[in-house]
Amino acid sequence: MNKRKIAMLHLLLNAGEIKTNQSLITQAVQKAAEKGAEWIITPELAVSGLQFTKECGIDWIQQQPNEWMSSLMEVAKSSAVNLFIGAPEKDPEGELFNSVFVINREGRLIGRQRKRSSVTDDWSSSGGHLEPLTIDHVKAGILICADSYTKENAVTLRDKGAEILIAPSSWGPGLHGPNGEWEARTIDTGLPMFVCNRTGEDETVTFWEAKSLVIEHGIHLLAHHSRESAILLFDWDFDKRELLSTEFEVEYII
Repeated sequence: MNKRKIAMLHLLLNAGEIKTNQSLITQAVQKAAEKGAEWIITPELAVSGLQFTKECGIDWIQQQPNEWMSSLMEVAKSSAVNLFIGAPEKDPEGELFNSVFVINREGRLIGRQRKRSSVTDDWSSSGGHLEPLTIDHVKAGILICADSYTKENAVTLRDKGAEILIAPSSWGPGLHGPNGEWEARTIDTGLPMFVCNRTGEDETVTFWEAKSLVIEHGIHLLAHHSRESAILLFDWDFDKRELLSTEFEVEYII
């Protein structure tokens, strides 16, 4: 049986306030682990916020794992949890990427997905290839925010064996807000999707009504938006590809 408690961290992030965001992520990860979560997912660019460059520039971006990411690896090991962490990174050649890092329950950084789309990320390079990562015997494909915009990326992950789609996002409603893309990708691929979104606001984007979602066959099985940071917990059977919860268990972070 492969039944797991999942936590999506629907966080109120502050653009450019790196240490504040890091502290919030660490606190939320620890609380989610205490609530029994085994997979913990953050939004896109949880460390920096989406529109961070005017606030703090890009010189602070480091190769990963840096000191803070290494501390999360220790948390993952001590709590036996798997983490999906959204953060900017620099590669050894100096290129910058919008990435999601996957840390397993042994505290090892087992892989990363770099965002391919750069709709609003003029500081980052395209991430190139897509490859599912295996966590707890499940092949998970990661679609970072606008990488869900067309079906190509999702279908590629499915064809490479993905059994679930994870979508760390910073995508608020409005003129260029989500308009059925996530739902369409579950129909295109036949795969369920966990969308971990955020709340708050950046320079030109607001997320107060942005939703974190569990979607299958184009249908919202679970949905949440809030003006406060929240841990969204639910149970999922990976063998049967079945939601075991009737609603999110919501733990607000004050």
